[in-house]
Amino acid sequence: MTGYRGRFAPTPSGPLHFGSLIAALASYLDARRAEGVWLLRIEDIDPPRCPPGAADTILRQLEAFGLHWDGPVYWQHDRDSAYAAALERLTALGLAYPCSCSRKQWRTHTVYPGWCREGVREPDKPLAWRLRSDLGLRPVIWQDRLFGEQRFDPTELGDVVLKRKDGLWAYQLAVVVDDAEQDISDVVRGFDLLDNTPWQRQLQSALGLPEPRYLHLPLIVNREGQKLSKQNLAPALPLEEGAARPLLHRALMFLDQHPPRELSMAPVQEQLAWAKCHWEPGHIRRDVHRQE
Repeated sequence: MTGYRGRFAPTPSGPLHFGSLIAALASYLDARRAEGVWLLRIEDIDPPRCPPGAADTILRQLEAFGLHWDGPVYWQHDRDSAYAAALERLTALGLAYPCSCSRKQWRTHTVYPGWCREGVREPDKPLAWRLRSDLGLRPVIWQDRLFGEQRFDPTELGDVVLKRKDGLWAYQLAVVVDDAEQDISDVVRGFDLLDNTPWQRQLQSALGLPEPRYLHLPLIVNREGQKLSKQNLAPALPLEEGAARPLLHRALMFLDQHPPRELSMAPVQEQLAWAKCHWEPGHIRRDVHRQE
């Protein structure tokens, strides 16, 4: 067993689709090829977006594709105290601040202009908490395993929300705290999250947390050029192993792993056994977007 620890972290806003399968499969194969651990985290910090039963459906879908995770499922809804402690630490460092501004107020700006950095403008209104992008690590530079060196000035992205006005935790803080708690060494995910990485690296630096390696994958778009997603009515993955077989083969083709044609209807475990032995992320073409 190596020190590799990967994870798949879906939001249970609905069933997984083919784009989800690409992320799950790539992260699974990357972990298994390294003889590492592959964990499953359900990112359910936004209850209004998570209909009852959606998480259970995701678990059954992963099992249908033979993507079995190590250890118990990790649930974000249990992590309130850890997120609160991280926000308290950031506030003490002067890196987080309360904000009363609404998107409507700053709609003429490309990113939030930081109006509440030196004090809340309207303290009687509900408050969000934001990260000061101007005081943390700058510039943020890292080496993506597929797309090479990445360099961002976080101030060009703005002060991201860490806790929402409705009291719910935001993705950026939760994902950083949980990756550290789970000792994640490698993050494999879609290219749409690449520009989230600067905020996450800022948070890791401020909180003294380890920095995982990142591998961002090309996104699948439909014929209209839209990202394959639940919002765009992408078809749900099947729950039956037999129906999963051709889709698994198709996902390996999308990832440029060149599975033998005769494997296209083979049992999922047979396909995964081949894929684990032949996994080469360097084979993935560096298209930012690729049509379904």
